[in-house]
Amino acid sequence: MVEDNVVFVGSKEVMSYVLAVTTQFDKGSDEVVLKARGNAISRAVDTAEIVRNRFLQNVDILDITTKTEELEDEEGTSNVSAISITLGEK
Repeated sequence: MVEDNVVFVGSKEVMSYVLAVTTQFDKGSDEVVLKARGNAISRAVDTAEIVRNRFLQNVDILDITTKTEELEDEEGTSNVSAISITLGEK
């Protein structure tokens, strides 16, 4: 089950995720969680900073969680870094 207030950050442009986050807050969410793995982590951080500094000044970072996830593919398992950034109103 995927929660409505979670935005999964991948390979799209940062502004796509900024729009997704601001839309969630406009719909009445108290918190929005950005989740990213690997190379998308920097895009998630950029998204959080753009939302806070340019679009929603009343939003702040409430929590940041990092972890390492094991992914399996044809060659075996590999470790991938992951981050969750929780944004909410001050």
